[in-house]
Amino acid sequence: MQDLVKGSRFEPLVKPAITREQLELYAEASGDKNPIHLDDDVAKKTGLPGVIAHGMLTMAFFGEFLHQALAAQGSGRVEELSCRFKAMAFPGDVITINGHVRTVDSTYVECDLEARNQKGDLTAIGHATLSVLTLT
Repeated sequence: MQDLVKGSRFEPLVKPAITREQLELYAEASGDKNPIHLDDDVAKKTGLPGVIAHGMLTMAFFGEFLHQALAAQGSGRVEELSCRFKAMAFPGDVITINGHVRTVDSTYVECDLEARNQKGDLTAIGHATLSVLTLT
């Protein structure tokens, strides 16, 4: 991670279109079986246009993005990850995660993250603290 400086950008992560099967699998794995994520009729009764993706699925995409970024840099770990949801994601949405370095020192790298759908709409923002692991 020695090459990272303020403003450095990581390789974007473009996720395949969100599928209903993915939402079902995520619901099972996470235990979040809220029907707004699984049943169009229920989602519509709550005022939504249809099923929406779990917000935490987008946060999981942030985690995958950071894993990819750390692997590209060598070694490190995610110390902290936070996320604020800005818009809903739906089945069929292609989510792209981007991130850049906010600050870097000898121990930590602070990163800002964003998730956008295929229309360019911001669906989530995040912040991560990464630690640099040095092998001696």
